[in-house]
Amino acid sequence: MPSPIQDSTAAPARPITINSNGAWCWFQDERALVDPVNNTLLVGSVAAPEGQGGVSRGGNIEVAVLDLDAGHSTVHVLHQRLEPDDHDAPALMIRPDGRYLAMYARHKTDNYSRWRISARPHDASEWGPEECFDWTELAGGRGATYSNLHRLDDESRVYNFVRAINDDPSLMVSGDEGGTWRYGGKLFTRPKVGYVNGYTRYFGNGIDRIDLITTDHHPRDFNNSIYHGFIRDDALHDAEGRVVSKPLIGSPGIDQKALTTIFQAGTELDGDVLTHGWTVDLRGQEKHLAAIISCRANDINGALGREQTLDVDDHRLLYARYDGTHWSLRPLAVAGPALLPHEQDYTGLGAVDPNDLDHVYVSTPVSPRTGEATEHYEIYRGRTRDEGATWEWEAITANSDVDNLRPMVPPGDASVRAVCWFRGTMRSSQAYEAEVVVLH
Repeated sequence: MPSPIQDSTAAPARPITINSNGAWCWFQDERALVDPVNNTLLVGSVAAPEGQGGVSRGGNIEVAVLDLDAGHSTVHVLHQRLEPDDHDAPALMIRPDGRYLAMYARHKTDNYSRWRISARPHDASEWGPEECFDWTELAGGRGATYSNLHRLDDESRVYNFVRAINDDPSLMVSGDEGGTWRYGGKLFTRPKVGYVNGYTRYFGNGIDRIDLITTDHHPRDFNNSIYHGFIRDDALHDAEGRVVSKPLIGSPGIDQKALTTIFQAGTELDGDVLTHGWTVDLRGQEKHLAAIISCRANDINGALGREQTLDVDDHRLLYARYDGTHWSLRPLAVAGPALLPHEQDYTGLGAVDPNDLDHVYVSTPVSPRTGEATEHYEIYRGRTRDEGATWEWEAITANSDVDNLRPMVPPGDASVRAVCWFRGTMRSSQAYEAEVVVLH
């Protein structure tokens, strides 16, 4: 268990609400970004029927836009009542012409990846018609989930990473900035164990490389390890740069074990046996990467994989750091028991600051400053001066009446220091009463 080296007692700041009804899953990106041209922050989310606006708003796919100078926000609807499910949250991208691209998909309940492009540059108030990519013949009717948009300048190509065929990480590619799409192949594939194959988080440098970390399967069904690799020059590489799959475009997918293992199930850190890893966040600067991983601690009953009796009352967040040559793995924070009784591995999650890999934000019901349990999930900001060996912690929220969950730090302008999360009550991915807040 990590020990705090500084106990900051600064009074928590007051975030502002930018959307009265919204939440998101964590396998879409970018869910939030800063547009430096007009100094706005865009945050995508999904409204729930339990929240403000009720059933008539439930399932709306929305983008909230915060004017960072004026401090006021507006909410724009991409699709009315698509589905009340946080997995449907949109991924956002600023095209080279300044117009926004938004992509979103339902949670395996149909076979479409949907997208819209804003009518004008740097303006989210009006959008072009919704277009759809149909996965039916490719996926055999299994449905599509998630959107992850990454553009590489050297290729003049946009990638969208989707969970689709065989519930594997699959990809779409566009050569016209998201105007049209074609199938691009699969990253990974295996015989499926349980629910799905491989939960993957991505980081693109915007130029020539997309890094990724991925699991084996769902941690509910399998004692996951976590693997790292990167895409460059139409090939998938392991962390050392060895090509493990080429060409990438059109690939049938490979076993993710061909990549570099950065978390091995059963690893012992500070006396805790850690199992059932899950990918939380991945960010990079130049050749360095930082990742947050969640896992179970000392889960004796579930340590071997798919036993029915589980002990999931103690989760941990880990901080993994890549210096361009090798990965190091450090304890980050105690993450508490399962967030939801039917999702044994859900936690409050965390985020790496994309502009400073030495800073993170975590959501936890156990203070990393004091080790004491809190009534609700609170947000804390951590700073390391030694690549994760020790941490200084500051409480961003305290004494909250509701949970503060799934923080994210939007990229796009290094001069803007903002963190956003949603706060409220969550009973499932389809039922929550939460609002989206920002602190900047």
